[in-house]
Order: sequence, then structure tokens, then C-alpha cells
Amino acid sequence: MVIALVMQVDIWSGDWGLPSIDSKCLQTMTYAKFSGAPLKIRKTNNPWKSPTGYLPVFLHGQFDTYTKFDEVTYYLQKQNYNADYELSNVQKSDVKAYISVLEEKLQPALLYIWWVDAKNYVELTRPWYAKMLPFHQNYFVPGRYQKKALQKIVAMYGITDVEDKNLELMLYKDAQECLTMLSNRLANKEFFFGKSPTSLDATVFAYLAPLLKAPFPNAALQNHLRQCDNLVRFIERVLKNYFPLTPEESEKVSSITRSRTGTELEFPNRRRNQIMCALFAIFAMIGYAFSSGLVQVEIVDDGRHDRKDVDDSSDDES
Repeated sequence: MVIALVMQVDIWSGDWGLPSIDSKCLQTMTYAKFSGAPLKIRKTNNPWKSPTGYLPVFLHGQFDTYTKFDEVTYYLQKQNYNADYELSNVQKSDVKAYISVLEEKLQPALLYIWWVDAKNYVELTRPWYAKMLPFHQNYFVPGRYQKKALQKIVAMYGITDVEDKNLELMLYKDAQECLTMLSNRLANKEFFFGKSPTSLDATVFAYLAPLLKAPFPNAALQNHLRQCDNLVRFIERVLKNYFPLTPEESEKVSSITRSRTGTELEFPNRRRNQIMCALFAIFAMIGYAFSSGLVQVEIVDDGRHDRKDVDDSSDDES
């Protein structure tokens, strides 16, 4: 018997055209969409009441609370909301295998990009979370998340120095290979197993959508994803069909896109103009210094011409 209570999930808010910027939140939300589960979304931005200190938190009734994706999907399937019901046993095994590869090869790189890369963390991640978190939590939650990300990466790769360039190279190498594998597996299909989305599609979308959309200052892996055209189309298709933007959200995204494009187009001319202005200012200052007498050029005669004249006259007399 299905309990006649509202199923809901507490998540991190969205941005940049995404319903949530957090991969784990997106994973649960997308699976619910694919399975047809009537899930109420609450953008709480508050992990304080979560059993794990992280979002999402899935709630149904007074006693059913889950935070892990496997727990949520298992519970929804018991309520007859199953996105994988058309898959064979072999295909279900393939789904588990691919998700394991994502967690092993792609997730560490995503943690690094969001929480360890110094430029991304200082300029994007920390300010975003600090802005969204309730007062007081914004002082310590980002730092705690960063520490947990570091611990997970160190445990998986065994390199304690996170500034070691070899670590970054290993993370990006594994992630790029994973993206290429996914691109080859998807090929020209609408979803990974045909025309119906599954838990694998929900997971791939959840991992890749924030990577594609977030305005990372350091965007090496993002650039690799953009080269995988079929994965980009897959992300855009899921967003359009399952998470359509409101007119206000659409206008906001368009405004941000125009602003970025204008900055990119303006950059070469702006750099040239800055250089020309700097050169003009330097020459103007030099000219002013000469004209005002601040700088004087003194011509010193070291007597070389006189000595040469004497030598010449001596030669003539001889």
C-alpha cells in the first residue's frame, strides 16, 4: 500500500540554467523525473538538518529519510516508480558497471575542480555556497566540504600533496578517458539504452550538467566536455524536456550568456587598446618631462675630435 504522503527532497538551489548545481541533488531529481515520481522539490540550501551534513535529503512521511542515491531509487522502485523497468538483467548490470566507473574515474576530478583547485574554489565555489548558506553556516560549511573532498581524493589516489601536478594530471586523464568512453557509448542515441532514460542517464546528466554550465575560471575538463558534441546535446535535451526554464530564468541565462560573449569578443580589442593607451601615456610623460626641463640631455665633448685634429696636423707637418 502506497502511503498517501508527499515525497519531497531538500536540495541545493540551481544556477546558470540548472535546477540544482549539485550533482547528487541533480541525480535524485532527474531519476524522479525519469521514473514519473511526484517529487516535491525544496531548495533549502541548508544541510544542517541532514543526517550526513550533505544534500540531498529525501523524505516521505515521518520515518522514511534517505540521503544516498541507491537508497532513494530502491525506495521509489518499491513505490512503483522505476526508470529501469524496461532493462534486461544484463543491461541492469551494465548500468551498475558504468555508474561505478563514473564514481571511480570522473567524480574525483569533479571534486578537485569544485573544491581543491585554488582559483575555482576562491572565485566560484566558496562565494556561491557562502551566498546560499544560512548565516553562520556560510563560515564553516564550505571549508568542511573542501576538507572532505581532499580526504576522498587522497584516499583514492594515495597522493597527500594536493598541489602535486602529477595528481592533477592523473585526475584529468582519468576524467577525460571517462568522458570519451561515455561519448562513444552514447553515440547518436537519445539515451544510453535507446529512447527511454534510465538511472545511468540520470547519473551521467547529474555529473556532466554542472561541469558544462558552471563558469569555472579554470576550465580544462569543461573544454574537453564541450568537444564531445553528443554529450552536450544530451545535457541540453534533458534540461529542455525535463527541467524547462521559466521565462524569467530563461532571460537571466540569456543575459549572462550575452555578457560572457560580449566580454570574449571585446577581449582582443580591449587588450590592444590598453597597450596603446599605456604606450601613449609613456610617450606623453617623456615629452612633458623634456619640455618642462625635468629631464635634460647634456652633450659632453670628450676631446676626441680635438685629439684627432692635432694628430692630423702633426701628420701634415711631418
